[in-house]
Amino acid sequence: MTGATGAQTPIRLLQLLSLLQTPREWPGSELSERLGVSRRTVRRDVERLRELGYPVQAAQGSLGGYRLVAGKAMPPLVLDDEEAVAIAVGLRVGAGHAVEGVEEASVRALAKLEQVLPARLRHRVSALQTATMPLTSGDGASIAPETLTVMASAAAGHERLRFSYRAGDGTETRRLTEPYRLVSTGRRWYLVAYDIDREDWRTFRVDRVTEPFATGARFAPRELPQGDAAEFIRQSVRRGQQSAYEIDVTFAASAEFVRARLRSSLGTVEPLGTGRCRLRGTATDSVEWLAVRLAVMNCDFTAHGPPELVRCLSELGHRLTRAAESRPEE
Repeated sequence: MTGATGAQTPIRLLQLLSLLQTPREWPGSELSERLGVSRRTVRRDVERLRELGYPVQAAQGSLGGYRLVAGKAMPPLVLDDEEAVAIAVGLRVGAGHAVEGVEEASVRALAKLEQVLPARLRHRVSALQTATMPLTSGDGASIAPETLTVMASAAAGHERLRFSYRAGDGTETRRLTEPYRLVSTGRRWYLVAYDIDREDWRTFRVDRVTEPFATGARFAPRELPQGDAAEFIRQSVRRGQQSAYEIDVTFAASAEFVRARLRSSLGTVEPLGTGRCRLRGTATDSVEWLAVRLAVMNCDFTAHGPPELVRCLSELGHRLTRAAESRPEE
């Protein structure tokens, strides 16, 4: 019997580690019931995990229990099949996401994970990746991963977050918030938070946030006034959008060239013959944004409409010409 029990110990340790990696505190009685062993065995197994470098914290008292806390180094994780597939797919998506520096880190992490994935899970990951396509624009602003990490930690820990914020008109303000959720739209990241000074819910574009830091002050989470965070973002963005307008632009470039540099939601790009194409569609972005986007296309083009876009391009051209002709004073 001793040999059989000893053979079960590594399996039980992995089961215990898998439970402890769930972000909650586990009473000894519940762990004992889950693992089918005595509380004394649970205590011995916890000590074994500590010897292996896993920082397991024990709280005393009737409400106490065990939980895994942050240590000096990241110990190996134990993942079930569904968790491993979800992480692998997420890393593949992250390799093309608009988070500064995350592509290379995602590729490194994905290589490590797929190296140890069983064949059946590698097949599931590949099949899911092949059958899906992310709808991203490719022109969203890059964000430092540390910015998202600070915000996500503050939201998860219900900790007030302070940061500098630049509005669309360039106005800089300092904000003290109770962060609720981070939401990715594919093109941009948004933070949904309760603004303390303005006493109301707000959405913040994360690429306009600088110097975020958690204050250490805890707060009781408030109830979002409408739906979930994603719906709150959708309504907020919709309110901030201007009326849609028709765009008509001819490019001195191939349709493939233009499609690769403009998001598909702007409209349809039709070939007009060798080295020329035409874009017709509808936009809700500001004409200023569209003018700049067209100006950096690295090809000649003619804007036929709307008139507001034509005027904006003309003003932008004159401004750039003056900037190029100006010389610093001797």
